[in-house]
Amino acid sequence: MKGLSGCGNLERSRPQMIKFHMKNPNSQITRIRRRRRIKKTKTETQNPYPLLRFEEAPEYMKDNEFILDYYRADWPLKQALFSLFQWHNETLNVWTHLIGFIFFVGLTIANLMPVPQVSDLLNILTWSFPLNPGSNASNNSIMDTPKLIDLKQGSPLEMDISPPLLAATRWPFFVFLGGTLFCLLSSSTCHLFGCHSHRLSLQLLQLDYIGIAVMIITSFFPPIYYIFQCSPHWQFIYLGGVTIMGGFTIITLLSPALSTGKFRPFRAFLFMAMGLFGLLPAIHGTMLNWNEPYTKSTLVYESAMAASYLIGTMFYVCRIPERWKPGWFDLAGHSHQIFHCFVILGALSHYGAALVFLEFRGQVGC
Repeated sequence: MKGLSGCGNLERSRPQMIKFHMKNPNSQITRIRRRRRIKKTKTETQNPYPLLRFEEAPEYMKDNEFILDYYRADWPLKQALFSLFQWHNETLNVWTHLIGFIFFVGLTIANLMPVPQVSDLLNILTWSFPLNPGSNASNNSIMDTPKLIDLKQGSPLEMDISPPLLAATRWPFFVFLGGTLFCLLSSSTCHLFGCHSHRLSLQLLQLDYIGIAVMIITSFFPPIYYIFQCSPHWQFIYLGGVTIMGGFTIITLLSPALSTGKFRPFRAFLFMAMGLFGLLPAIHGTMLNWNEPYTKSTLVYESAMAASYLIGTMFYVCRIPERWKPGWFDLAGHSHQIFHCFVILGALSHYGAALVFLEFRGQVGC
C-alpha cells in the first residue's frame, strides 16, 4: 500500500514538476521546446510553401511519375498566382501557352483593325496625277477623240471606278481565332492554379480538355466554310459532323475518372479522332479545287499543322524524354512543355492556311 501511495504522490507531483520546468527558463525541457519553436518559425518564415518531391505530393498531383521534384501542392490562390514568376515543374507549361495566347491576341487585333495596303495607296495616287502629264486634251483635234476615249477606257482610272468584289465573310476566321485563344488561356490557367486543391484541379483539367476540343472544332470553320461556300449543304454536313464529335468528346471527358493519368492515351485518341475527321473535307476540297492556285499552298500549311499536332501528341503520350532520364527534365524540357510548343506551331500553320482561304474567297467569290 505504501508503494502504491508513493506512486500516487509521484503522479500528483508530476504536473508540478512540468510547471516548474516551464517557469524555469534554464530547464532542459524549456530549452528543447524553445529550439523547436524557433526552428519551426524560421522555416515557415523562409519558405511557407515549399516545393515537394513526387512521393511527398498528394495523389491528385501525381500525373507523371517521371517528374520527380518541384511540385506545388495545396497552395492558396494568391500564392499560386505569384508562382507564375517562380521556378517549378509547371512554370514553362504556363508560359508556353500564355505567350501563345498573348501572340494570338495581337493577331486578332491586327485582323480586326484594317490596315491600308500599298495597292490602296497607289490607287489613291492615280486619282491625283494624270497618266501622261505632257498631254492635254486641248492639243488633240476632233479626229483624235476616239484615241482619247480608248485610252480612258483602258486606263487604271476606269478599273478603279468599276465596282469591286464583295469582301469575303470573315466570321469563320474569327471563330477559329476565338477557339485558339480559349484553348491557350484555359491551358495556362489549369497549369497555374491546379495546385490549389483536388477539387479545383479536377475542374481546371476538365476546362483544359474542353479548350482542346473547342480549338479543334473551331479550326474546321475557315477551311470548310470557304472551300464549300458555293455548296452550303457540304458546309452543313462537315461542320455539323465535327461539332457533334466535339460535343461527344467534351461530354465524355467531363467524367472525373477520365481525367487521371491512366486514361492519357484514351484522351489523346479522342482528340486525334476529331482531327482525323478533317481528312474527309480536305480530300473532298482538294479534288474539287485541284486546279486552283491556292490549293497547293494551303496543303503545305495544313500538312505542317497536322505534323505539328501528331508529333506533339506523340511526346505527350510517350512522355519523352523524361521517361529516359527521370528527374533530369523536371524544370525544363519534359514532354508536356514540348507538346505545348507543337500546339503553338500547329495553330500558326493553320492561321496561315486560313489567311489563304480568306484571300482566295475574297478574290473569286461564289
